[in-house]
Amino acid sequence: MKKFNSIIPVESDGLFTPEVRLWSLEKYKLVGGYCDIFTTGMKDKWDQLVYIDLFAGAGYAKIIETGKIYRSSALIAMSIPHPFSKYILCEEDSQRYEALKARVEKYFPNLNVSIIQGDSNKIIDKIFHEIPPFRKGNTLLPFCFVDPYSLHLSFKTVETLGGKILMDFLILQALHMDGNRNLAKYLKEENERIANYLGNPDWRDGYFKNCTEYTPNFVKFLADQYQTKMTQLGYLPEKRMFQIRSNEKNLPLYYLAFYSKHPRGIDYYKHIENRISPQLKLEL
Repeated sequence: MKKFNSIIPVESDGLFTPEVRLWSLEKYKLVGGYCDIFTTGMKDKWDQLVYIDLFAGAGYAKIIETGKIYRSSALIAMSIPHPFSKYILCEEDSQRYEALKARVEKYFPNLNVSIIQGDSNKIIDKIFHEIPPFRKGNTLLPFCFVDPYSLHLSFKTVETLGGKILMDFLILQALHMDGNRNLAKYLKEENERIANYLGNPDWRDGYFKNCTEYTPNFVKFLADQYQTKMTQLGYLPEKRMFQIRSNEKNLPLYYLAFYSKHPRGIDYYKHIENRISPQLKLEL
């Protein structure tokens, strides 16, 4: 069987298309590959498979370095050979939302899609209620992709979904491009960004208490703390973090962190990782 290719070039359709950097293609490979293996492996084991995208974007993205346009996460997830039973897409920006809505209606009118406009951190209860009802004899397994541009992600958002349902997560963690870069700002008491991100208003106590280990490495502190919080929700303790680096100076930018409550999810993810640039993998 021919492997699904997550990198899907398209022509301009006249709708709003945000610009992204070349390294975004690595992200598309990972999320598309996991969607493919997820639905292929689970389609006969669960009655309903649901894709959730909390920062869905416009559906298309233009690479700054090349000028080429590709389908981005939400439309990649709709392009897989075995589609999900339902798609739940959230996007706050009006231009992106309208473009995404138009593209879904044009290219995927046959799929069951809910598109919600708003900040997913503020409307997570509304998103949760879009998940189809499930019960014995009508089983449900969602996969949630979380792609914020920064650490603007409340842990309550993740907890609302993953704390109640068996659900896999792939989360972009902007630990370098936001966390490490803005450490001095975040250490100020009035700044609540990290408190919301970790779901822990007392995070500074832990950071300074373990200063020997963490003061030189704020990235490791954030990664370890997030892993602990996810483990408390029932996710497996194995840390899977795929590092994305810049093309020009090879600087670390962010991680794509995977979380599952079942060993099979981890196995699937490892399989996809092994298809993609092994040099980018890094486990903190």
